[in-house]
Amino acid sequence: MSLHLRHLLSVALCALSLAATTASAATAPKVLRLAFNSAETGFDPAKISDLYSRTITPHIFEGLYTYDHLARPFKIKPLTAAALPEITDDFRTWTVRLKPGIYFQDDPVFKGQKRELVAADYVYAFKRPIDPANKSPFASVIEDAGFVGLSELRDEAVKAKKPFDYDREIEGIRALDRYTIQFKLKQTRPRLIEMLASGDLLGGTAREVIEHYGDDSMAHPVGTGPFKLAQWRRSSLIVLERNPGYREHYYDAEPAPDDADGQAILARLKGKRIPMVDRVEVSIIEEEQPRWLAFLNGDLDITNVPPAFIGQALPGGKLAPHLAKRGIQLRSSLNADGVYTFFNMDDPMVGGTEPAQVALRRALSLSLDVQRLIRLLYRGQGIPSQSLLIPHTSGYDPKFKSEMGDFDPSRAKALLDLYGYIDRDGDGFRERPDGKPLTVEVATQRSQFNRQFDELWKKDFEAVGVRTSFFTGQWSEQLKAAYAGKLQMWTLGGSAASPDGQDTLIAYYSKQIGSGQNFARFRHARMDQIYERTQQLPDGPEREALFREAKLIGNAYLPYKSLLHRISNDLTYAHLIGHRRPLFWNEWYHLVDIDWSAP
Repeated sequence: MSLHLRHLLSVALCALSLAATTASAATAPKVLRLAFNSAETGFDPAKISDLYSRTITPHIFEGLYTYDHLARPFKIKPLTAAALPEITDDFRTWTVRLKPGIYFQDDPVFKGQKRELVAADYVYAFKRPIDPANKSPFASVIEDAGFVGLSELRDEAVKAKKPFDYDREIEGIRALDRYTIQFKLKQTRPRLIEMLASGDLLGGTAREVIEHYGDDSMAHPVGTGPFKLAQWRRSSLIVLERNPGYREHYYDAEPAPDDADGQAILARLKGKRIPMVDRVEVSIIEEEQPRWLAFLNGDLDITNVPPAFIGQALPGGKLAPHLAKRGIQLRSSLNADGVYTFFNMDDPMVGGTEPAQVALRRALSLSLDVQRLIRLLYRGQGIPSQSLLIPHTSGYDPKFKSEMGDFDPSRAKALLDLYGYIDRDGDGFRERPDGKPLTVEVATQRSQFNRQFDELWKKDFEAVGVRTSFFTGQWSEQLKAAYAGKLQMWTLGGSAASPDGQDTLIAYYSKQIGSGQNFARFRHARMDQIYERTQQLPDGPEREALFREAKLIGNAYLPYKSLLHRISNDLTYAHLIGHRRPLFWNEWYHLVDIDWSAP
């Protein structure tokens, strides 16, 4: 064979190889790969509260409404509902009509038959958190909404020691016909639609599925959403696959006219059928270094830059050139979240409302150098918080300043001295006013980040003479202990689930103790009044004034030490199209595409 013929053959083979590779890429399943930095607890909407589980469930279950993914400010639009609610009786009666022809994913429970989503499935979903057997962390939130007859139904089950009666119709949540559900409330609730948009906790649920799987419902989520659970290795791997029976649903959004990024995403994806990816693989990688390396190695399509690697990824606040050359893109934003520490108000040492007990919490708060925490651990990617209220929500005021954001060890020492926390035996550590040892126990986890966090805490507390010990455990186990009131102190991160600051005030509400979000077990009559009043008021100056009063009360008694609001730096490879960090919602996997031909 001549050299010329060999050359032509080589070119032809290369062309065929390239064509085959391109065709293979075009037909290969589109897989979205990401990581959680903490483990999930399960996927039964009525039994979960953690962010990681709540990020998975709305991709399987669907609420009546959802948030427009690109709209800023936020906008709520129908999802399984046919239109926005019909609202009457001063926001006490809400009537919602469903779209017919929406079906649950296939499951053996349905015995080969298509199972349509109907109004009764939402009645069931809204009743489940109140069922005492479910021990739902969300129970008090549903109860506080004031659905007529719902609390009474729960009380009957508790008093009679009988199973919860799901068949008993109540006025507050009922199906008027196959596709119409009506909610009736004891008091005005202007923002109920935000609850109706909570697909992560209140998505349409088939009763026969829950009854069939029983205690194993956390591992068998069956919804109407774009994905189904295909694989679950607890605390290790979660795999979602496209729901083949998902209805025709096409990408659309309403970004602001001056939102260039949002408009570009819309132009790229508008009209595409969702979900656009075939599979989602979520790895649980708690340590920062392996999570970062997994992204650099191309094993993840997206990551929020771990604080320890901010200097490498964002030198001078800009994307590192070696990352930009790989087509990696950066989106930075102030999160709708907060990092805070709770003090167990039932604990005899750090709890209570006596002046000496309040002084101890204030002193511990003043001894913490939050600016250093942000600088060293978060690599500058955060701002000190002045209250529990979260950015981008009602009640949050960026101009509000309080002692919560102060670092003042001299004042901390003076408070401790004044209230009798002094070193009596000369060992360098203070004792309690009654002479008993003073050692605060801080719950923590095993990750390197937590170890570094603990070192800073220990240094700050010991600088004012307070001895510190640490109780280490897995995050999910610490969460159970927190609900049971067994932890003295623990640091958590919380994200807004809606644009309403009321979601934060719930942390102070006494009815949330034990099964809800009041981890501090705080009880205060005026704070309860504020919480209940802000539920009823429309948005406006009167409501904002109550938020301010709540912040002042919370900061005075200090059941929570609010630390910071985080800044996210999301890095994505060029082949991940359409990602934008959500504000108040968790579902977005179905709203992105994978395009390996992207530059």
